Amino acid sequence: MLINRKGVPIMVLVGEADKIIIPELSRHRQADSRLSGLRLIHTHLDATLLTQDDLMDMVFLRLDALCVLTIDRHSSPQLCQIAHLLPPNVEEKPYVVYPAMNWDEVDFDFEANALALEDELARSGQGGISTTNAGTAILISVGTRPKNEQEQSLAELAELARTAGLEVVDIVVQRVGKTNPKLILGRGKLAELETLALQKNASILVFDQELTPTQQRNLSQITERKVLDRTQLILDIFAQRAQTREGKLQVEMAQLKYMMPRLVGQNRALSRLTGGIGGRGPGETKLEMDRRKIRDRITQLKIALKNVRKHRQATRSRRDKAGLPVVSLVGYTNAGKSTLLNTLTNSNVLAENRLFATLDPVSRRLRFPENREIILTDTVGFIRHLPDDLREAFMATLEELNNADLLIHVADAAHPEVDQQLDAVEKILRDLKIEDIPRILALNKMDCLPDAQRETLTFLHPEALFISALHPDSLVSLVDKIKSLL
Repeated sequence: MLINRKGVPIMVLVGEADKIIIPELSRHRQADSRLSGLRLIHTHLDATLLTQDDLMDMVFLRLDALCVLTIDRHSSPQLCQIAHLLPPNVEEKPYVVYPAMNWDEVDFDFEANALALEDELARSGQGGISTTNAGTAILISVGTRPKNEQEQSLAELAELARTAGLEVVDIVVQRVGKTNPKLILGRGKLAELETLALQKNASILVFDQELTPTQQRNLSQITERKVLDRTQLILDIFAQRAQTREGKLQVEMAQLKYMMPRLVGQNRALSRLTGGIGGRGPGETKLEMDRRKIRDRITQLKIALKNVRKHRQATRSRRDKAGLPVVSLVGYTNAGKSTLLNTLTNSNVLAENRLFATLDPVSRRLRFPENREIILTDTVGFIRHLPDDLREAFMATLEELNNADLLIHVADAAHPEVDQQLDAVEKILRDLKIEDIPRILALNKMDCLPDAQRETLTFLHPEALFISALHPDSLVSLVDKIKSLL
């Protein structure tokens, strides 16, 4: 029986000898409550007390409490055992299971316990479960890589989450020999994660790995929280940042390609994938289309982007006729490319200390004192594990790099993972087959660099130029290098 806090049974469930099926309970949950407002009392037809499956149900359904009643072979009640969830505690226990007692000796105030538990959860998590699109999130990494590599990747994911408007309240790292194809992580670990989310008041779970459609669907059916992966987070940031028609077209196509294999029906998984973080932007109104309509829309977008490519090709042809060399800024996101463009060309392109602050390519003329001009182009920043659909969608933008006479690889010298970021950019340049274009390595933010680290980078990259995009005086060597190579 499911019983509400007034002591009224609201549902009687009849199952089989070893299991019962609990239906959807979301309609019984109060919007401002952390728990379901229901307790479950059920029988075991033998001497077995609370099982792990029982406790998993309590966690995922957010029950006020769980009781099991054992019976003898004459169907007379014998023992009763009670369990309920716990607020954050030093032992990090998700729940408490009380010792079994005779059924007629139970003296437990379920309503008072549930209210006290919710008060504790509210104090520890600053309020109830978030009902807003942008909320609090737990970041999760599950994989076979070493733990330190997973933690480094999660640090970048935390920056992505901050850029998308999420508040990160905790991170979870699990190193496994093989990922679970159904849920990416084991059901027991998922229960721990659900309890942590309840205690931390996290409304969104963000996985550092790209989830398969099956994993996304299964996770969304088990947990009441919104489930996102790294790709959705990047897509959401791109949707926020795209300003031009071209950028919006590219983001929409990437969103639709990502969502199409996940549109398996109008279920809870789909409803929680649409809208808000990971689902906003120009593609939002298209996510509930059936597959045929989505394929038609993708075809339309491809035609539109093909026209964009033609327009860009015409612009490049006019540039070639004018004989103006093209110098393109490339590099990891948030390395300072837009700031460098602004300083060199006296422009006011948006430059923020955020990942993917600028998305749409920008071109400006730069005049040298010798009365010579070049075209300086700022492109979208790169990132490790850039989704394939996103790269394909942005080919119209990335093709700008094919016609560059010179590339300036801008890197954040003060970043603790500068070498990994350099490698990631070089890999993408190889994938785009433009690694043969001459390029300058400009290690930016030297004003934030300790002397010892600068010496190390000088030894590792003797060809690099140390600059600070905020200080024009430091850019003289860069300008001289550009002129000499052109």
